[in-house]
Amino acid sequence: MSVALGLGGCVINPNSREGPDTTPVVSPAPPAATTARPGEREHRRLVASFGGVYRSPAAQRLAEDVVSRLVPASDRPDINYRVTILDSPLVNAFALPTGNIYVTRGLLTLANDTSELAGVLAHEMAHVTANHALARDELEKRSDLISKVNTHVLKDPEADKTFRSNVQGTIAGFSREQELEADRIGIRTSARAGYDPYGAARFLEALDASTRLGRAGGQQQGTAASFMATHPGTQQRVSQAVRAAREIAPPGTGSRDRQTYLAAIDGISWGEDPGNGQVRGRVFRHPLLGITFTAPEGFALDNSGQALLGVANGGELALRLDAVELDTAAPLDKFLASGWINGVTTESTTLTTINGQPAAVGVARGQEWVFYLGAIRIDKTVFRLVIATRQPDPAIQNMFLTSLESLRRMTPAEVRAIRPLRIRLVTASPTDTPETLAAQMAISSMALERFRILNGLRQGQSLTPGERYKVVSE
Repeated sequence: MSVALGLGGCVINPNSREGPDTTPVVSPAPPAATTARPGEREHRRLVASFGGVYRSPAAQRLAEDVVSRLVPASDRPDINYRVTILDSPLVNAFALPTGNIYVTRGLLTLANDTSELAGVLAHEMAHVTANHALARDELEKRSDLISKVNTHVLKDPEADKTFRSNVQGTIAGFSREQELEADRIGIRTSARAGYDPYGAARFLEALDASTRLGRAGGQQQGTAASFMATHPGTQQRVSQAVRAAREIAPPGTGSRDRQTYLAAIDGISWGEDPGNGQVRGRVFRHPLLGITFTAPEGFALDNSGQALLGVANGGELALRLDAVELDTAAPLDKFLASGWINGVTTESTTLTTINGQPAAVGVARGQEWVFYLGAIRIDKTVFRLVIATRQPDPAIQNMFLTSLESLRRMTPAEVRAIRPLRIRLVTASPTDTPETLAAQMAISSMALERFRILNGLRQGQSLTPGERYKVVSE
């Protein structure tokens, strides 16, 4: 995302915040009676867009301590920083030129030791010290000025179109080079501060593995294209990070401080906020809307916030469930036939009742897809289910109807039972394996693969008895 001052975005995908005493280099949020620091409006907007501040005293304290240790080793020890943990499951980190640094709780769950977090934070500090956001902003301003000259002075729209196409690639390349430069500077800074310089490379490897697992599991990659346009490939960054670390010291040099890190993130939330809907295998539950829904077998589900999305059969089947407000007097069959899917013609609709609620089902057809449509009214809310397939298929239609019939109100006891998933620590026994600990995960989809990624384990790597490992549990 972008804000007025520009971002240096980098890493992508019951706690309370009571931070430690402030230090000269890490500033807490300013008291209400004081003058807001520069960029405060952008800070508030950015925090709001990422779900707010995630409140974890131990994680906040650790992040601030790491920055306090990094600042004297940086190229600009005079800069004052403030670290904010964002309540987002996405793995991301970025910085404002004002010294505001942001990391998501999703990033904290993926990292495995303090040196990995130090590598991320030092990378963000490098964006600030190298003025990357301001440099990119200046390049974009100059490009916009040339574009206006082409259009309004020279009156040459074709030249402007060619120029814009060329400059888009220039800005993207400029951003990619900034990322690589920030990696180099960050690794040098973290090593000076006494951290293991290979921490950055290990984290980037975990990021790459997590991204590949998300794609294999069918998760939606809505921002992947724009992210890759401005970021070098993760493998390229891993290779460079390893080279930069080797130029500083051999492996085994510097502090990792794994135990301190794990203690700081023990109990941190993992995955989506259940208040916005929760996916458990094929089952979707939304406590605020008060409904539960079970998707057909084989669908990988992703709760995007605006809708529940799913894919199956390598993308040959697609699913969408969302909710809209509709006048209680509006007929549901007419609603299905109203053309709310662009370019699709509704062929038939039928009024019915599902779980005691008014409902309608229908079939629509586009140029390449057939859509099975359903709508169920619960109070003033209409829940819409669409399953799309390449060809009409009675078996898929029956699967759609069974899934639609699973949508119902939750009981108060079911609503109360919804709890967030959290990172918990378990100590490996001599008989434990990745498989036995993965079996403790409260995740039904690819639990073993996720366990390995969460703990930085490669395929075939065994556990160390007595070592603590991360699992996801309720």
